[in-house]
Amino acid sequence: MSRWPVLAAAVVTVVAGLGVRLLWDGPFAKYAGDALYTVLIYLLIVLVLPRVRPLRAALGAAGLSWAIEFAQLWEIPPLLRPLLGSTFNAPDLFWYAVGAAISYAVHMRFAD
Repeated sequence: MSRWPVLAAAVVTVVAGLGVRLLWDGPFAKYAGDALYTVLIYLLIVLVLPRVRPLRAALGAAGLSWAIEFAQLWEIPPLLRPLLGSTFNAPDLFWYAVGAAISYAVHMRFAD
């Protein structure tokens, strides 16, 4: 897959994540942000490994998101908290899976 569309999708994902947090509050914004976080990780995986299969990218993005969430059970250094969070929240795990599944579905639809 060409890197330019992936890079553009990553920029759109970041803008969408910031927009969701700016325009909404509460559970919708939080969980949409969680899903978009995993979408961004998916896109970064595809950007670095353009020949990666969609299922592997989805599993990698979900796995990394889950690992970061479980790391919150321990102390996250203050410098990394804006990026990695600081409080474990079990429902986030579901929304990470949703983000990975959406990424997989879109990638399969538009794959070369």
